[in-house]
Amino acid sequence: MTLHPDARAFLDEREAAGSRPVTELTVEEARAQSIRLAALLGQVPDVASVADYDIPGPRGPIPLRAYRPADAIALGDPPPALVWFHGGGWVLGNLETTDAVCRTLASNVPCVVVSVNYRHAPEHRWPAAADDCYAATAWVAANAEALAVDPARIAVGGQSAGGNLAAVVALMARDRGGPALVFQSLSVPVIDYNFDTASYEEKAEGYGLTRAAMQYYWDQYLAQAGDGAHPYASPLRADDLAGLPSAHVLTAEHDPLRDEGDAYADRLRQAGVPVTHCRYEGMIHGFLGAQAVDDMAAELRRAFAAE
Repeated sequence: MTLHPDARAFLDEREAAGSRPVTELTVEEARAQSIRLAALLGQVPDVASVADYDIPGPRGPIPLRAYRPADAIALGDPPPALVWFHGGGWVLGNLETTDAVCRTLASNVPCVVVSVNYRHAPEHRWPAAADDCYAATAWVAANAEALAVDPARIAVGGQSAGGNLAAVVALMARDRGGPALVFQSLSVPVIDYNFDTASYEEKAEGYGLTRAAMQYYWDQYLAQAGDGAHPYASPLRADDLAGLPSAHVLTAEHDPLRDEGDAYADRLRQAGVPVTHCRYEGMIHGFLGAQAVDDMAAELRRAFAAE
């Protein structure tokens, strides 16, 4: 299938804005570029309030940002919470680059969204980001009353590397006896340290995210290649996925990560975990379109309402 016109427009817009491959940039240049490109999203939904926090983490303070929509109690009082992890290959991104999606999900679900600015590679390699994300999720659960959210209705989610971290936090929470999570929303997630899938071969170049870029990101993230075999880096390599919270897995046809995301959805299902899996035809890693966002919100709404 050819590229969806909206995906094509997304790529063209970034090319016109001077987007360059991360492999040609320094880490500082790549980070500045990611912030500049995020600003192209334009107007984003209003929310009732936005509050910033610095919470204690295993390696120092972790910045959080909580978004509360105007109708936060539409799904009950207190409302549910989504702990969200931004994408960017564990190297790029921050609270600003994921601001639009957090506002959109907070408004569309509706729920309180808590965005986590975890430590980034290469300054802080694996498992620093995963440890920060787990600590942030545990803090949200422990401080639910102060945040005015329901401790029995906490979900995790993220896009790309953030989807990896959401899947890892779900594994950590199961393995460590908490916090209890009701859902995991995994959008075009990085799931396995493996560049030999069919989608990596077919979609290596020409669709935004490239095979070379993913090799670069993994090289920055891992302290050593062997770390990639650990399930807290590659959730697909976990021996057992039973007992995890229900999941919504989004993949895109023209994404090098497509096959590992598809495989994870299959593994979850085989382990008895309730899963909805949507592969968006014609779409690319960096752009899934309004329908995907609507589907994410609908699945979160369904999970929160079921509790």
